[in-house]
Amino acid sequence: MTKADQYLIKDIRNILENGYMDENPRPRYEDGTPAHTISVNHVVRRYDLAKGDFPVCTLRPQAWKTGIREIFTIYQHPTNVLSEMKEHGVTWWDPWDIGDGTIGQRYGATVRRYDLIHRLIEDIKKDPYGRRKVVDLWQETDLRETAGLAPCAFLTIWNLRGHFLDMSLIQRSGDMLTASGAGGINEIQYAALLMMVARVVEKEPGVFTHFVANEQIYDRHMDNAQELLRRAQDAADSDPSQTDQQPALVLRAPSGCAFEDIKMEDFEMLRYTPMKPQLKFELGI
Repeated sequence: MTKADQYLIKDIRNILENGYMDENPRPRYEDGTPAHTISVNHVVRRYDLAKGDFPVCTLRPQAWKTGIREIFTIYQHPTNVLSEMKEHGVTWWDPWDIGDGTIGQRYGATVRRYDLIHRLIEDIKKDPYGRRKVVDLWQETDLRETAGLAPCAFLTIWNLRGHFLDMSLIQRSGDMLTASGAGGINEIQYAALLMMVARVVEKEPGVFTHFVANEQIYDRHMDNAQELLRRAQDAADSDPSQTDQQPALVLRAPSGCAFEDIKMEDFEMLRYTPMKPQLKFELGI
């Protein structure tokens, strides 16, 4: 199993043993039933990309390419328009349409308005060891301007360490088994973003740390949680080591390239053979 798999199993057990049930939840399932969750607060996971700790879960297939394409729609070609997201192959935002074909003044729209990614890159180049390299998608003006889902993964903090660029991701809330959990879409895509920025500023991607303030398992996801525990046990029983077969994401764009020049085709996932079949998750919207 990967380091992410081990984190995921530990975090599932922690929620099952120590989690608390919410009250009067905002999300609803498609049939209108309140989407309750069992949560824990303050989950932290740390990966050293330079040492091969790429955060990808193998206990079920992860749509890693779509996750990276979503990062493109947030930071590289920033947009909040659903049709433009779909042009990049990102279709899972449709339930959050605020009625005008957008997700509101959120995510990519905020990055574009404040030119956040280019400001970050220029800051790294001009003041490498400065400690003000913060990219914040939680802009009160934007949140009050339109309706829309408040950003979940909303803050990144960047620090240079010799030849390595480290980054931490702060997430206010996370649906563990569908997106925010260890080796899930959020970790895959933000580790990829770290790789992209590091390549542009001619550094190596270093430590990626993910902090989730409140991480949940939905009540209708409990069977899948148990299935993931079973799969982890099966993997441990069949080959408890697998140390030489860890998945790795490779970025083949040239060092010093422009951020906009990095393409999906520049990424390749090596040695990734996740367990099947895929699991289905009913979303709370």
